[in-house]
Amino acid sequence: MNVPRLSLLALALSTALPALAQETPAKDRSQLETVVITAERRAENIKDVPNAVSKISGERLDVLASGGQDLRFLSGRVPSLNIESSFGRAFPRFYIRGYGNTDFRLNASQPVSVIVDDVIQENPILKGFPIFDTAAVEVVAGPQGTLFGRNTPAGVVKFDSVKPSQKRDGYVSATIGNFGTLNLEGAANLPLSDDWAARISAQTQRRSDWVDNTAANAATPKTEGYRDSAVRAQVLYEPHKQFSALANVHFRDLDGSPRLFRANAIKRGTNDLADGFSNDTVAFNGVNAQTLKQSGGSLRLKWSLDGVNIYSITGYEHVKPLSRGDIDGGVPGAPGIPFQSETGSGMNGHRQLTQEVRLESNTSSPLSWQAGMYAFDEKYTIDNIGYDTTTHADVDHIYTAQTNKAWAAFGSVNYAVSKDITLRGGLRYTKDKKDLSTTHAGSGGFNTSAGTTASTDDGKWSGDLSATYKLDATTNLYARYANGFRASSMQNASAFAGQSQAGPESVNSYEIGFKSELLKRTLRLSGSLFTYTVKDLQLTAVGGSNNATRLLNAQKATGSGAELNLEALITPDFLVTFGGSLNNTKIKDAGLGVPPGGSLNTAPFGQPRTYPTVLDPIVNGNAMVDGNPLPNAPKWTANLTARYSIPLASGDEVYVYTDWAYRSKVNFFLYEATEFTGKSLTEGGLRAGYIWGNGKYEAAGFVRNLTNQVRVTGGIDFNNLTGFINDPRTYGVQFKAMF
Repeated sequence: MNVPRLSLLALALSTALPALAQETPAKDRSQLETVVITAERRAENIKDVPNAVSKISGERLDVLASGGQDLRFLSGRVPSLNIESSFGRAFPRFYIRGYGNTDFRLNASQPVSVIVDDVIQENPILKGFPIFDTAAVEVVAGPQGTLFGRNTPAGVVKFDSVKPSQKRDGYVSATIGNFGTLNLEGAANLPLSDDWAARISAQTQRRSDWVDNTAANAATPKTEGYRDSAVRAQVLYEPHKQFSALANVHFRDLDGSPRLFRANAIKRGTNDLADGFSNDTVAFNGVNAQTLKQSGGSLRLKWSLDGVNIYSITGYEHVKPLSRGDIDGGVPGAPGIPFQSETGSGMNGHRQLTQEVRLESNTSSPLSWQAGMYAFDEKYTIDNIGYDTTTHADVDHIYTAQTNKAWAAFGSVNYAVSKDITLRGGLRYTKDKKDLSTTHAGSGGFNTSAGTTASTDDGKWSGDLSATYKLDATTNLYARYANGFRASSMQNASAFAGQSQAGPESVNSYEIGFKSELLKRTLRLSGSLFTYTVKDLQLTAVGGSNNATRLLNAQKATGSGAELNLEALITPDFLVTFGGSLNNTKIKDAGLGVPPGGSLNTAPFGQPRTYPTVLDPIVNGNAMVDGNPLPNAPKWTANLTARYSIPLASGDEVYVYTDWAYRSKVNFFLYEATEFTGKSLTEGGLRAGYIWGNGKYEAAGFVRNLTNQVRVTGGIDFNNLTGFINDPRTYGVQFKAMF
């Protein structure tokens, strides 16, 4: 199936829609809109949910996405959320309250779960599906192991698409910008009969290769461009209020660039960019290329019976990625390039099946409940490829076949003790089994010292307990305890290291908070204090002086902090939002050490490395990491948006919108080194627009990364001071029409 053609077809359909939709009623601009979330698997006012939850939707989501960046644009836009990647658009890594996983391999396990339209996206490659025609993004902090899928000890990021309805409407949006950026997006909602409705949504994003490769006879003369297209089709059948069926099919086709590794990007002894660093030029001799094809579908059935709703959610996902790159980021003979490395990772035969059956009460009594069963079945083969750095031909393959089967039973109860006090509690039992086997074909090395097969079999109870107290008509107080669980992880043998395994981890989290709507609902304010302890934390020691990547467990890690969300309607035409968080994380394991990146100035190939300045004690060649913060865990984050509207006498509107996100410095790896400590990063955006035709049409100009602040946001530590950076300033214009 040709995804770009589907995208254009959907856009054409939406353009052809007659303007028959009823005009949207004017919003009440005198107070804030009610925020409804589904963090507890049912629609509730955010004020009533005893958990730290943030929601991004509507115009704010459109503005943040306008530059064409992948879903990493969400990073820092709500308290305690960080998203980064060493793969680029294909493989995001999520962190909530500093708790995540830096592992870059295709069977990596993450403690932040991503849910798209009620279906868990377990493999990290699935988690990068583009955001378009999206009703809302919810970030739910802390363990969510009772009601959501699997592997949720850090929290959940939940994406919900706009669903079909009986309204005939739609939209088209077109954006052009620098770097040859072209983004097209559209949706068409099509009532088919009294019982049937369909919605087709599509997006295609393109950017030209804007970085020149100055290496002689470069195999990849230009890079950093992409074409990323996706389409979603939904059909709703609802013959009466007692039954509905929603079918969803979706596809993605990505052809672009992997993360661009830049040799010697960091000035030794500092965390500054190297002297003479240039955004738009590099020099490397390998091939940089990335492709991904993804398809999937789901079927959500709902029966509303007397006193109970029954849900069945069936999901299928398939993905085939291939990403290859010049890992050393340089050319032979360049400073700090003791050896060449050109590798790739692909996946074949991937298939994920999920099935959930859930029952929920639908009475108005003080007692409400949910209960259900969940099943998960995934299999795939990973192909780790080594290339000849002269001919660029593939000369080595390490094939890893992995299966993962799991099931769970869960239940949750809410009880209104009085009009002011509500108690909630939940319990879940999870059984998780994995099997892995690895084979080798080719001329490269293969370390079989720890075997070539492995299995895990884990079972664990998890749960939560919370209470909400209605202080008065404007403010709720809450307290929550939650326990989470992540099953064991395995990684295959490679050329430099034997296979490794990390046992299951568990987390205990405590949180107190408040949620208020004040000043006649012109001010919404919420805050929380939290602390958590992870026992047997799964970690990944990446790179190091021997280029080995292995799994390990730390005895424990701790995190604590505070979060704040504010939304203020200062005047009917002036809206401000603010979010901030303080996160203190710490690894606690006195005997835990990892190999640092060439810190002993040794090189197995006889040439010196440009080694980092390691700040941790070195014991038997290992950097001792006890007391270090978790990787990619900023201590401080803050975000701000402000929208000022100028209504015109004609009914049209001119507006100015600005948004800013800040994170403090981060540690890229488990060990601390001067060069691999990422500087604080502040990114801002500015948008000015004109809306006319009763809100149906909008034209706007925008700038992303307004101050053009460029920082090293990650590194490769086994070879030299290689790093990668955030996007520089981008700008463009956008037109959107609603029908």
